[in-house]
Amino acid sequence: MNYRVIKSNRKTMAIQVRDDGVIVRTPYYVPDTEINRFIREHETWIRKKLSELEEDKKQIQKTEPLSMDEIRALADQALKVIPERVRYYAPLIGVTYGRITIRNQKTRWGSCSAKGNLNFNCLLLLAPPEVVDSVVVHELCHRKEMNHSKAFYEEVLRVFPDYYKWNGWLKENGRALMMRMTG
Repeated sequence: MNYRVIKSNRKTMAIQVRDDGVIVRTPYYVPDTEINRFIREHETWIRKKLSELEEDKKQIQKTEPLSMDEIRALADQALKVIPERVRYYAPLIGVTYGRITIRNQKTRWGSCSAKGNLNFNCLLLLAPPEVVDSVVVHELCHRKEMNHSKAFYEEVLRVFPDYYKWNGWLKENGRALMMRMTG
């Protein structure tokens, strides 16, 4: 199996399966024999992910991209819906926020800056409303915890107990939605 190794100051090994190949991220001190063993142990998972990527490529060829007019319409709709959801959830979480921006991004559903500005992908409006809420709550909880720690997820679940269900929906279907943007 072909893979690329990237060594850095990290503490653990990790595998990424991407369109451009398999990447093993590892601490500087890990010998090649250990990297090879790590790859062998995860070979089934790697092959599954590579197969999923191939299926995604086939889907891309079948996917109807959104027109610029459709993207604008989605962004306009998102400008009405998402700020309303942010206003609803912010007091439940006990946080304030800055600017809300709607974008047509190809890789992210939302983000929260250190200043409290929130960004959301207009493609969220193609998903069920609960998915929108799960992303809104996720980003607002970053106002309390700018990380993905246990405390962060405890806060997310306190406010939105079905978070994992809808986050799972997004993981399963999100790539197909993103393909509408990239065509």
